[in-house]
Amino acid sequence: MFGRKKKRVETKTYDAAVCKPVLKCSICTGEQVAGFQDLKTGRFEEVQLIRNEQELQAFLDTYGLREIEKIY
Repeated sequence: MFGRKKKRVETKTYDAAVCKPVLKCSICTGEQVAGFQDLKTGRFEEVQLIRNEQELQAFLDTYGLREIEKIY
């Protein structure tokens, strides 16, 4: 009755013809940021800072992804 409610994952979409999902990783600090890279210009648009595996999984679930490419 008073248990915790599960958060509903809101699925968002992106245009796969224009951009691709990537995880931008810093070689020096190890910081990771999930976002989308424009296929024509290579410009990266940040969406979410990734601090742990749960945040990465939440990003993947939000956009309906199974895996993500890392860029440095």
